[in-house]
Amino acid sequence: MHDDRSITEHRLRRVLKERIRPAVHSRPVPLAIERWEAPGEPVPVTEGLAAPYEACAIGETWGPAWGTTWFKVTGTVPAEWAGRTVEAVLDLGFDRMMPGFQCEGLVHRADGSEVKALNPYNDWVRVADSAAGGEQVEWYVEAASNPVLVDHSATYEGDRQTSGDEPLYRLARMDLAVFETEVWELVQDLEVLHDLMTQLGETDARRYEILRALDAALDAVDLGDVPGTAAAARTRLTGVLAAPARASAHRISAIGHAHIDSAWLWPLRETVRKVSRTTSNMVNLMDAHPEFVFAMSQAQQLDWIKTHRPELFERIKKKIADGQFVPVGGMWVESDTNMVGGEAMARQFLYGKKFFLDEFGIETHNVWLPDSFGYTAAMPQIVKLSGSKWFLTQKICWSQVNAFPHHTFWWEGIDGTRVFTHFPPVDTYNSDLGGAQLAHAASNYREKGRGSRSLVPFGWGDGGGGPTREHLARARRQRDLEGSPRVEIERPDAFFEKAHAEYADAPVWAGELYLELHRGTYTSQAKTKQGNRRSESLLREAELWAATAAVRVPGYGYPYEDLERIWKTVLLHQFHDILPGSSIAWVHREARATYTKVREELRGITLAAQTALAGEGAAELVFNCAPHARRGVPAGGAGPAQAPAGRQQVTVEERHGGGHVLANGRLLVEVDGRGLIVSAYDLEARREALAPGRAANLLQIHPDFPNMWDAWDIDAFYRNSVSDLVELDALEVAEAGPDAVTVRVSRTFGRSAAVQSITLRAGAKTVDLLTEVDWHETEKFLKAAFPLDVKAERSASETQFGHVYRATHTNTSWEAAKFEICAHRWIHVAEPGWGTAILNDSTYGHDVTRDMRPDGGQTTTVRLSLLRAPRYPDPETDQGAHTLRFSLAPGAEIADAVREGHALNLPERVVPGAGPVAPLLAVDDDAVVVEAVKLAEDRSGDVIVRLYESRGGRATASLTAGFALSGAFETDLLERPLPGPAVAAPAADGTVALTLRPFQIVTVRLRRV
Repeated sequence: MHDDRSITEHRLRRVLKERIRPAVHSRPVPLAIERWEAPGEPVPVTEGLAAPYEACAIGETWGPAWGTTWFKVTGTVPAEWAGRTVEAVLDLGFDRMMPGFQCEGLVHRADGSEVKALNPYNDWVRVADSAAGGEQVEWYVEAASNPVLVDHSATYEGDRQTSGDEPLYRLARMDLAVFETEVWELVQDLEVLHDLMTQLGETDARRYEILRALDAALDAVDLGDVPGTAAAARTRLTGVLAAPARASAHRISAIGHAHIDSAWLWPLRETVRKVSRTTSNMVNLMDAHPEFVFAMSQAQQLDWIKTHRPELFERIKKKIADGQFVPVGGMWVESDTNMVGGEAMARQFLYGKKFFLDEFGIETHNVWLPDSFGYTAAMPQIVKLSGSKWFLTQKICWSQVNAFPHHTFWWEGIDGTRVFTHFPPVDTYNSDLGGAQLAHAASNYREKGRGSRSLVPFGWGDGGGGPTREHLARARRQRDLEGSPRVEIERPDAFFEKAHAEYADAPVWAGELYLELHRGTYTSQAKTKQGNRRSESLLREAELWAATAAVRVPGYGYPYEDLERIWKTVLLHQFHDILPGSSIAWVHREARATYTKVREELRGITLAAQTALAGEGAAELVFNCAPHARRGVPAGGAGPAQAPAGRQQVTVEERHGGGHVLANGRLLVEVDGRGLIVSAYDLEARREALAPGRAANLLQIHPDFPNMWDAWDIDAFYRNSVSDLVELDALEVAEAGPDAVTVRVSRTFGRSAAVQSITLRAGAKTVDLLTEVDWHETEKFLKAAFPLDVKAERSASETQFGHVYRATHTNTSWEAAKFEICAHRWIHVAEPGWGTAILNDSTYGHDVTRDMRPDGGQTTTVRLSLLRAPRYPDPETDQGAHTLRFSLAPGAEIADAVREGHALNLPERVVPGAGPVAPLLAVDDDAVVVEAVKLAEDRSGDVIVRLYESRGGRATASLTAGFALSGAFETDLLERPLPGPAVAAPAADGTVALTLRPFQIVTVRLRRV
């Protein structure tokens, strides 16, 4: 037989596009249109309905960037349409090739209730299933003119303060029309079969069976009367659509989903509207399709709906009760997991799962986190302690170099906890359920022969409107279809139960899920990252002192509502496009303002509690919020600071050849004439920290123009060019006293300037470095280098509730790909017997390299990534003044890094008062770190303390409460009892014995008498 395959396929594509799809809506009748431009920010629905409308016509332009235009559409269903299905087609000017990231609309009735959203693949509104004729239509469309910002070019459209006023869209169509059901069904038949056919091999008989059936169906279509001949065409496809899948066909659990970034190329206020638009579509789709299941993560987004659209929220609650609308994820937002602090990660689950429990009575079991930029090795333990069992991710498929070896596996964290994890082989969380994606899922699945199923989230995200009736039509046709994976729409928990049952002995992946992409997110938008770190620290302080005051001071009221509200604000800003610095300028401008308000409010809460605790008096009391004692003040207590016995004063001398020599009896630090640290000598160990002939605290600048994702990425080739910033403007001793000496260094470079203060304090084993940068570079990357005389095979980086080791070598592509890594408060490198830590107060990006010297020694260079200057999506990223603090700690062990890292991030507070304040509780082993002290969420007055083992070893400790106890027990993150053996019952003296595994997190609930 002659091969006419390409001819038939081309015929199908053209007939579908030009004749059959346009015939789905027939006999169009224009609606009358009026419009009103809302001034400024979006207005309440009542104001939009009551606005003064003016006449409007198809073809008119509308919508400046970030504006809202209200359209009023009215019309009458023709009498001759009686008995027909009638819909309105409302096309705001959509780009069909881009389902999200553009204009969107929400249709309201005259009473203000929502009907459904308008999106590129969802531009219809049902008027009547069977019209009587004469029905009156009156709708109000709240249309958002969000600018298209996806082309990765520098633009000032990303902030209303700098965007233009020109209209962005042109009104395309607003008609009443007859919905031709048979034509629509024919479209679905043809599209599914075409997609399936093109995925089959060119020698596969099934492909040609489908081809012949399609040819026959097209022969049956009268192009002049598609509605009248659609049913006949469909009969010719019955056979090929009825052929069942083979027994070994891959099984797909399809879950409706609409991934909506809580901020990204739009501000937070627009996300509030996006989630309302999408969920209104979902509940409508559920009404029409009882088999449809939709999963929605992010408690914050549902809380927005509750606040701004209470009537829609009630509809959602009904669908949740019916089992169609499924809350997933268990977190307040789909947060970043690399940079979020340990306690903040715990609160993501506390407040997320608590919301689902309080509002819906739902205990979520799966953690739904498809789009974050890599996943911390601390996550499995946190997941388990939240009461969750399963983890879902997707983004790892974006890795540039190494393909992740599993799709279903056990993920093992730093403490040894394992969580059953799935990584959908479809490689998207916005599937169209088309043949190409389903075939890819089946062929890509790495567990063949052991497992047989995978999960596919389907639906248009980020303003695309979610799943559509077309998605459901594809799922129905591919439920049991020869040549296709079997598709079943079901709840996520059902998938995980089945996957676990068939593959309980899945392979284990130990350690972080490192994304080999988007490494620049550890650095971009430094002020957002600084605001997050400092907010986390301030929340720790506020809770500790407020809890202490609530227990100790009669009449002091613990500020439950304020602390929960502030926590939720901080958690929201940990979303994976806010904290990583990958959102538009508007988002980060608002974030900076928000962090300022958070800081002032938390300082107020802290001061009120400290004042209540201190009492009336003039004694200078130092409040120590850190988990370790310092200057004689116990952890969690307050009192007069004391100098350690035998502490030497700090001295400063001129250095031969220029510069200064600083000494305090523990360290001897040389700053040369260029203002660089050329020696950091550990006097106690008699060991030089710096590599011979090398300088530390060296600012270095690189070109920074990645191949695509500007704010997200740094590509390894940035290292090919580097400039050392050694030109000096000024070098002076800015402070010289017995307690501290500071050398100040000033430089200018490019259009920027930096002032660095190098401080050595009496009794300290750290060199404190304050760097103030007035940054005005473009597409540049600023680093601070510390070349250390250490033969380190690996580095240790603090992560949530512990630390993670990474190789310093590049033996394999896996190690080489980790050329930029994330660390929290410290990074540590060591050889047996001696090491050094670099501490920071708000920096996350680091790199560690090693080189062999001619003398046979090894130099391990640790660099902090300080600032970037990408142009997209915020062309002014990081521009302006920054203050960054970091410290060099020669001779530090891991325990020292933990202690000094907390000390740097949790400064002392001095308050006048009557006398010392005893700690609310104490732990007798410094390896056991108190992460949080607070009162219980249930307002029982119980004290909650969260601790963890910080050094990677076993620990036995005693927890002593500074108040009378009636009981103590271990809880999960939601403060519910656990049966674990980590906590013993209180002894007669009120102490509680603790036994912790390496890096174990233990939450203890202390019952007060």
